[in-house]
Amino acid sequence: MDTALYVGLSAQIALEKRLTTLADNVANANTVGFRSTEVKFESLVDRRRPADVDFVSSGSNYLSTENGGLNQTGNSLDFAVRGEGWFAIDTPAGQALTRDGRFTMTQEGALVTLNGYPVLDAGGAPIQLDPLAGPPEAGNDGTLLQNGAQVSALGLFAFDPNSNYRRFENSAIIPDGEAEPIVDRFDAGVVQGYVEQSNVNPVAEMTRLIMVTRAFENASALMRASESTTEEAIRTLGGRT
Repeated sequence: MDTALYVGLSAQIALEKRLTTLADNVANANTVGFRSTEVKFESLVDRRRPADVDFVSSGSNYLSTENGGLNQTGNSLDFAVRGEGWFAIDTPAGQALTRDGRFTMTQEGALVTLNGYPVLDAGGAPIQLDPLAGPPEAGNDGTLLQNGAQVSALGLFAFDPNSNYRRFENSAIIPDGEAEPIVDRFDAGVVQGYVEQSNVNPVAEMTRLIMVTRAFENASALMRASESTTEEAIRTLGGRT
């Protein structure tokens, strides 16, 4: 009779993880460049029992690859990634990837994020512009021009969204392994004067949040019913002489 308790507990662990990711997605529905977190679950079969029992794995996170909508700002230092790719920035936690392309230029000409982190080129070096030449013009491939001459290029990087990663601040992520620079690919590029919005659909995520909450409550009810059945059986069997 303990099988239902173990299955229910495994379901609650999985559902709690999904609740956490859904709540985080909803909280970042308006975060520029945010990619929603999805969870992949697998069925674990225990064959040591008289009958095979399916348990739920705790689940593994992965990033949604769906692009967010583009919002035109007209700011020459705002950039959006076209296709699959990420900007690279240098942070105190190491190199991080972001789709938030709201950049600024320091008085010395360094291209940095709103929080002051250097933006990197494809080689991993900080991008340096001419502070006296005005805002740069960006090509579709990320090349940066000032006065008609190329001065640098925005680095675009790719990584496996199914691999391990951790969040950094709002929309940035730090992958478990090294990100690969994107070179000579026509399906990835840069759009100047735009920023990418979060790819979270608030209505859909709230609907999923309600559904998962109800599933969690149903699993709790199943466990309580199983526990009551076990207690009743113990009392019945214990009353025999």
